[in-house]
Amino acid sequence: MTMKELARKSRTIRRFDQTNRLTDKFLASLVDTARITPSGSNKQTLRYRIVSSPEECATVFPHLAWAAALKDWTGPSEGERPAGYIIIASESDRAIDIGIAAQTIQLAATEQGYGACMLGTIKRDEIKKALNIPDPLNVKLVVALGKPVEKVVLEEARPGDNLNYYRTEDGVHHVPKLRLQDVLIK
Repeated sequence: MTMKELARKSRTIRRFDQTNRLTDKFLASLVDTARITPSGSNKQTLRYRIVSSPEECATVFPHLAWAAALKDWTGPSEGERPAGYIIIASESDRAIDIGIAAQTIQLAATEQGYGACMLGTIKRDEIKKALNIPDPLNVKLVVALGKPVEKVVLEEARPGDNLNYYRTEDGVHHVPKLRLQDVLIK
C-alpha cells in the first residue's frame, strides 16, 4: 500500500468490534513505531500508557467526548466501544510531537487492519488519576483503537461548503475534504 493509499484508508473510526480485544503486545508495537518518529530537538518527551483490559477500557471510556459534529450521538454504545487505548502523556506541551506520534499510531494501526480515533476532548485529570499516571506527566491525547465496524466515505468539497462530517441513516460516516487545488496557495 502506498503512503497516499494508507492516508486515504486511515479514517477516524468511532465504532469498533469491542469483542476483538487488543493485546498489550499489539499496542506496544504501535508505540514502538511512534517512538522512532521525529521529535522536536530530539527531546523525546512523550510517554505512553497502554490500556487493553476490558476493566481499564471501561475506566477510560466515560472520560472521553465523541464526535462534536454529531449532535445527537453521545458515543459508541456497548459492543462498539474501543478495544484498547494508547494514552499519550508528557510534561511538555510540544503539540507537534503529540501530533506526529498520534498520526503514526493511527497509520500503523490502519496498516494492520485496525482503526483509531484521536481524542483531545477528554477529562485529562480523571484519566491521569484512574490510570495512575505519575507526576510530572500530564495526559495530552487519547488514541482509541479497535477493529472498525463502520464505513467511512470521503467526499469532495469546495471552499464555502459545510465541512462537518455526518452520518447517514444507513450508518455510513461521510467526511468532506477540500480538493487539492483548493488547499494549494497560488
